Amino acid sequence: MQDKFRKLENVTGWLRMAAALSLVFFATCAYSASKTVLVLGDSLSAEYGIARGAGWVTLLEQRLKAERIDANIVNASISGETTSGGKARLPGLLGQHRPHIVVIELGGNDGLRGLPLASAEANLRNMIQEAQKAKAKVLLVGMQIPPNYGREYADRFAGLYEKLSKEAKVSLVPFLLEGVASRPQLFQADRIHPLAEAQPIMLDNIWPHLKSLLQR
Repeated sequence: MQDKFRKLENVTGWLRMAAALSLVFFATCAYSASKTVLVLGDSLSAEYGIARGAGWVTLLEQRLKAERIDANIVNASISGETTSGGKARLPGLLGQHRPHIVVIELGGNDGLRGLPLASAEANLRNMIQEAQKAKAKVLLVGMQIPPNYGREYADRFAGLYEKLSKEAKVSLVPFLLEGVASRPQLFQADRIHPLAEAQPIMLDNIWPHLKSLLQR
């Protein structure tokens, strides 16, 4: 009888080990296939005013390598870009790169210029829909602006991102400049564009959400 119990314990042990190895295997497979990540942004993602290679997108590439995640980053960000410009460029980028994930970091310039919020919302919605039609996952990056055009405008602007993320069921970075916006010493002389020292913080704000998408 004791021999039977020992055999049963051995079988149970092997089953547990096999289950654990399976979990490791599938977790590894989640990263094994190379993925393309398209970053569609403005100056905050285009290394404006800082040394080449110091921006959060380049730091992202370094982190992916450090964590041995096979992903190709395409940075299609342009300084001064608006949601209208991003909307116009996205179809061509989707066709050219066929990304698995699209990071949309746009809207800040719309807000700083006081452009109609309805247009910005419509443009962001269109970009999300176009990316989803192309079978890409979307990471929407939220932004906030100072109340230059009134507190109501600023609040409505900030609320666009959460509204769209819930509507389209896409991942959201609540605020790209969380931990940066309240620290003037982390900004260039224009007080709009972050210094190189702020870029790791910006990446940390994005990383958990992007990593989750890369694992799916």
